[in-house]
Amino acid sequence: MNDDLAALSARIDHTNELLKRMLAEVAKTPSTHAIFVDAGYLYAAAGRLVAGTEDRRAFDVDAEGLIDALIDRARTIFADSRLLRVYWYDGARRRIHTAEQQTIAELPDVKVRLGNLNANNQQKGVDSLIRSDLESLARHRAISDAALLGGDEDLVSAVEAAQGYGARVHLWGIEAPDGRNQAEPLLWEVDSQRTLDLEFFKPYVSRRTASAHETTTERPTRENVRFVGAQIAAKWLAARGRDSLVELLPGHPYLPGSVDQDLLVEAEGLLQYSLRGQADLRRALRDGFWEHLRTQY
Repeated sequence: MNDDLAALSARIDHTNELLKRMLAEVAKTPSTHAIFVDAGYLYAAAGRLVAGTEDRRAFDVDAEGLIDALIDRARTIFADSRLLRVYWYDGARRRIHTAEQQTIAELPDVKVRLGNLNANNQQKGVDSLIRSDLESLARHRAISDAALLGGDEDLVSAVEAAQGYGARVHLWGIEAPDGRNQAEPLLWEVDSQRTLDLEFFKPYVSRRTASAHETTTERPTRENVRFVGAQIAAKWLAARGRDSLVELLPGHPYLPGSVDQDLLVEAEGLLQYSLRGQADLRRALRDGFWEHLRTQY
């Protein structure tokens, strides 16, 4: 009997030791978050807020700069978490990427998921894609937090599915000039709510007009833009100092929204050319900026 009790006690001790090790490993595992963007909601709400219209043909969106700004905002909110990726949901006829959607799909850490676009330019199937991804990622413990930029009531089931597997869902909305642009049942279900205001979107949304830079200046080469990025980096470092550089480096390859916007505006002035919507040149600009800074560290 004593031998049996001793064996049982040993097994219990062994099991407890395994549990302690497992909990220790879980404690060391970093939290992970993902950003889910309903592009239909984003374009409609941001267009109305900044340009006064929901008609996509009437305004331009710097999607790359906006996505970087969303990543930067998430980094400040989920300070002890790493980004899995940004999921960008949009509609397209026969689910064939447009040129803009293809450019977005080529961005690092971005996954474009397409629903259909009907004859009335209405998205179909996007909500089900969001639910499928949210539920799958939560079920497999791939994310602990989800930032959801959207407003449709049909997203309630997606939120509930993710929460059922232990993920927290944080709803991001866009300031509405009049009334509310998110369904109340959706607001009730999420774990937290935040609103992105006019100042957040102003740098990335603009009414579509002929650009003086684009009509009078030839398109610069990637090497020219990269060189300008390095020039601006040298000026930035001289003004800010090495302490600011040390704070900036951990975020590579992303720049804080304010730094990225200042870089864009200064580069456009030096080049006398608009880089809005020029994803390849924007990347070259950032590459040049980062390459110079990293050589100085």
